[in-house]
Amino acid sequence: LAGTVPEEDRCTVERADASLTSSLFLQRFAFSRPVILRGITDNSAFRALCTREKLLAAFGALPVRLSTANTYSYRKVDVPFQEYVEQLLKPQDPARLGSDTLYFFGDNNFTEWGPLFQQYVPPTFRIPGTSPAYSFGIAGSGSGVPFHWHGPGFSEVIFGRKRWFLYPPDKTPHFHPNETTLAWLHYTYPTLPPAERPLECTLRPGEVLYFPDRWWHATLNLDTSVFISTFLG
Repeated sequence: LAGTVPEEDRCTVERADASLTSSLFLQRFAFSRPVILRGITDNSAFRALCTREKLLAAFGALPVRLSTANTYSYRKVDVPFQEYVEQLLKPQDPARLGSDTLYFFGDNNFTEWGPLFQQYVPPTFRIPGTSPAYSFGIAGSGSGVPFHWHGPGFSEVIFGRKRWFLYPPDKTPHFHPNETTLAWLHYTYPTLPPAERPLECTLRPGEVLYFPDRWWHATLNLDTSVFISTFLG
């Protein structure tokens, strides 16, 4: 479904392709800056399982845990997956606060969703001393998570387009934790001087973003999107 959020053509995140080796990844990006990776995985089989029809057939009756779309995700709500897709998977209301917006991402039951995740091909790059954990999500156009930080990880878009905004750990962004990314983009972003703007880019299906440890980031789905992250903890 087409989104209602304009895409920014400008991309200030460095890009790399399949020629990037593991040693170069560790040397240039793993501990210092984000990078968009293209052509390092082939998830066409996984993508085929993530259509609306396939997901509803496999998981429609199962409960999913939704989080509020604010920085701290205060509230959790359990609903059947089919109810989420048919009733709650809508474009973001610009007037709603993050605490009033429910978002399906991260709280996956790995027993129930495990067979799907087994088909996902994660990036091969690893950081010594970490192990990967998956977080799978589906969200409507204009939705997203406001600025927050955690450990390093990868995020891949399966369907749709996803806009990312990133700041290094020593540069705390100006935002309200209960303001949606859509509201921040409309009201705060235009007031930022060029030197205070985040690194940003729009990811398309097949592209993977890597973000280092403790980097601030916010996301905005430009379309109804399916996405999966690999957190390195």
